Amino acid sequence: MGNYQYYYCPKGIESRYELLVFNGEREPFLPLTDHYHDCIGRIDKSSALSYLKCLLPFFSWLDNYSNYQGKRANWNDPPEPIRVAVEDYLMNEMDCKVREKDTFRLVNRTSKSPNTVNRFLSALKSFYKSLIRLKQYNYSNPLIDSYSILDEYKSQTEGARKDKPRMPSEAGTEDATPYRRLTDSYFKLINEEWQPEIIDDPYLPSQVYQAGKKANWSLRELVIARMLFETGARASEVIELTIGDYRSRKNFQEVSAFNKGSHGKRVKFLRFSKDTVKLLMRYINNERVKYDELQRTFNSLPNDAPIFLTELGTPFSYEAWYYHWSRAIEECEIKLNPHKTRHWFVTTRLREIYNTSKTEAEIKQRTNELIKYIKWKNADTIKVYEHYFDEEKHREAHDQLLENMAKLEKEYIEQTKHNRKKTPTLTVIESNKDIEIESELQEFLDGLE
Repeated sequence: MGNYQYYYCPKGIESRYELLVFNGEREPFLPLTDHYHDCIGRIDKSSALSYLKCLLPFFSWLDNYSNYQGKRANWNDPPEPIRVAVEDYLMNEMDCKVREKDTFRLVNRTSKSPNTVNRFLSALKSFYKSLIRLKQYNYSNPLIDSYSILDEYKSQTEGARKDKPRMPSEAGTEDATPYRRLTDSYFKLINEEWQPEIIDDPYLPSQVYQAGKKANWSLRELVIARMLFETGARASEVIELTIGDYRSRKNFQEVSAFNKGSHGKRVKFLRFSKDTVKLLMRYINNERVKYDELQRTFNSLPNDAPIFLTELGTPFSYEAWYYHWSRAIEECEIKLNPHKTRHWFVTTRLREIYNTSKTEAEIKQRTNELIKYIKWKNADTIKVYEHYFDEEKHREAHDQLLENMAKLEKEYIEQTKHNRKKTPTLTVIESNKDIEIESELQEFLDGLE
């Protein structure tokens, strides 16, 4: 297919359209045409044309290169495929870094990014607003994060009195809330270039587990939290695991998993402790059975069955899980985005590498092993990738990490029993102060997102 283009209506031809957009097959494409004309009158004509010019390359890319679960994404798909496609486009075509943040995504420009990133996101959001208004798109706007609107509304309306609305400014009893426009974008653009955080608190997992206990976490939430800290995986990679992902690995402490940008394809494995395996199987054969429509245990479940279910028996989602996570984080009084568990894992592994390696060559070798485990640059099948990755060496190092984590957890519990509670703090240190990061390693940390 070719590229999308637009042409003005020739002089002497009567038409309700000032211009027409054509797709890669040289056919009129009315969605973009209608969007342009819907914008005229709402914004000036030059801005409407600027929006159109930003969208043409994206729609060409969508038809030719997008990939959602092995198929091309279409502009009129539900929000999830559209969001995945936009994220891929931002990373691969506009050289942005995109980070998972609660219920939305943070977008950072890099030195290679064009200066049209913000205009592109605004144009695409405007496109879906127009098509919804014109009744040509039947879902909610993929470029809008409804959760952000709700949270912002609560912060603007809740007052100092518990469960009471904010008093009017005339009352003078509460601090005034300055007006600011609600940030409802699903992709939120940040001007600064992203810098990795090195999180160095050995008690952090234990603090989160204890907070989850206070927040009445079920076994499901505990298993997910443990897997996040023990594997370095992203939250969605754990939450969306299937029974087949566990069965596909020969080692009972491992699961196959998809990676960011692999479109559901299993391209890596995650490894966790024996204690977490026991908790996982207890969850599957007891707690999960209550919500499975056929009350099936592990041995009778099909490979495509999700490991984690809601109380309604539907697949557990990131949004549903985040509700439980945020309640626990409030309990332990730490500002902790779920993605920081990934940074914590990398920091802990790097510290262990630097503390136990005897030579520079060993440090480099073990660091490369970690890079291959955590980054996975090539979204290829796991068999092809394992040709380059010595799993046994990673298992030995990972066993040591899990053993140390178990010791620290017991130590933390003992301290709390003797009323020597550690003040819940999240220590963030500058990378150049505590761990000497070479350029290759810095590039690796930059690629974590």
